[in-house]
Amino acid sequence: MRPLNEQLAVDLLEAGKKVFLEMGFRDASLRKIASLLGVTTGAIYRYYTDKEALFDAIVSAPAEQLVNQYRRAQQQYAAMSLEKQLKGLSSISKENMWMMEFIYDHFDIFKLIVCSSVGTRYEHYIDTLVEIEANSAMQLTERMQEAGYRLPVLSDELAHMISSGLFNCVFETVRHDMPKDKALAYTGSYQLFYTAGWMKILGLQEGD
Repeated sequence: MRPLNEQLAVDLLEAGKKVFLEMGFRDASLRKIASLLGVTTGAIYRYYTDKEALFDAIVSAPAEQLVNQYRRAQQQYAAMSLEKQLKGLSSISKENMWMMEFIYDHFDIFKLIVCSSVGTRYEHYIDTLVEIEANSAMQLTERMQEAGYRLPVLSDELAHMISSGLFNCVFETVRHDMPKDKALAYTGSYQLFYTAGWMKILGLQEGD
């Protein structure tokens, strides 16, 4: 059996997750979490300074891992030659399937971020992923223009709008508690949709 203090630390995370999922961050309280565990709020303060610190402890590791892994993937893509980048566009839908797998491995965490994080630093979490995607798109178009490709003007705003649509698709599955197999099937479809759209904007055809 774990020592009482270690067990309480684990139970706090589980109880906090339950209450935050049910009530959202703003309406949740340490008093409610303490009541669920049958302890005083003072017991919680031994571990966390406030409810935001508890929320952060629950979600921070998977949230940061996803952002960091996605940023690394985009950096690796940017480090390729332009020829390899363009050839790889048509396979991006398959390569990005790992993201949905990761999200579903930590489903409750991303449910908290997407549906219950208003009032925390995770409220605009999706915007971080959107920014990474949009910046990657702009870097690619700049490289293509430097290489002599004739492209329509792609503004930062348009790149952001397209990227925002993509990530709203990703997390719509979480918002609606979609079964994993269904979410993965839809992931392949909308990734193909966005990839085809980008190739059209860039004036490319599959196989270029």
